[in-house]
Parts: sequence; C-alpha cells; structure tokens
Amino acid sequence: MKENIHPKWYPDAKVSCQCGRTWTVGSTRPTLSVDVCSNCHPFYTGEQRIVDTEGQVDRFMKRLEARDKTTPVVEVASGPANIPLSELGLGRQYMELLATNGVATAQDFIAKLQEGGDDAILDIRGVGRKVLTDIKKRLRSRGFELPVAQAD
Repeated sequence: MKENIHPKWYPDAKVSCQCGRTWTVGSTRPTLSVDVCSNCHPFYTGEQRIVDTEGQVDRFMKRLEARDKTTPVVEVASGPANIPLSELGLGRQYMELLATNGVATAQDFIAKLQEGGDDAILDIRGVGRKVLTDIKKRLRSRGFELPVAQAD
C-alpha cells in the first residue's frame, strides 16, 4: 500500500442530527452533521412532513399563487368570450374549417362542446384530436371554463 495517499480514518466520528440524536461511526471526517436520521425521518416516524432543504416547496407555492392571481376566469356569457379563435394562434386552414362550420369565436366553440362534447368538434372534416386539444389548452390558459367530457 502506498504511503500518505489515504485520508485519515476516524473510527469514532460523531454524527449529529438536527433532531438532537447523536451516534458514532467510522469516517474520514471527525464530525458529521445530517438533516434527517432514522429517528426523525417521516418514513420511520409515520409523520407527514415535507423535507425542504433548498426552499423548493416554497418557490413552487409562490409560483402557484402568482399564476392564480394572473389567470382571470372568464364566463361564457360575458363579452370577452366572443374573442375570435384566430387570436389563439392556430393554423389558417383550421380556422377556415371551423369558421365554415359555424365555429368562429370562443363562445361558438364552447357552445359546440356543450351540445355534443368533443365528438361535435371532431365530426368537422379535417379537424383532429390534436387541433381540439390545442384549442382547449389555449382557451384554458386564457381563463375559460370548458365543459368536461362525459364518459359513456
């Protein structure tokens, strides 16, 4: 074995947890500090506790609150529901297909969904599931409440 290349070994290194428990182990460091041990870990204690060492949960909750504040809920009966579907940034071909079938505004689209569900839109020749999903996502992102598809 080569000389002077191995770290110093501490057979009685002290480990301390934030809950106050301490014990000894062998280590290359004289003292160790841990956030969670078997004495306080939620898996062993049965408690439900969020271990958030870097503030990730707090950041997520702040982003969620900010999103809820900026997304207005628009009722179908109100005036803003008459926005043209062309403002959603879909392809011109799809907008023409929908317009020729009487679906030119967000209100028309929602009314068609309420009448016959997703199939009412998918029955328009040339409109597929991807276009339907894109329109729904873009309307929801603008705060529209869309009817939930009925399961048969």
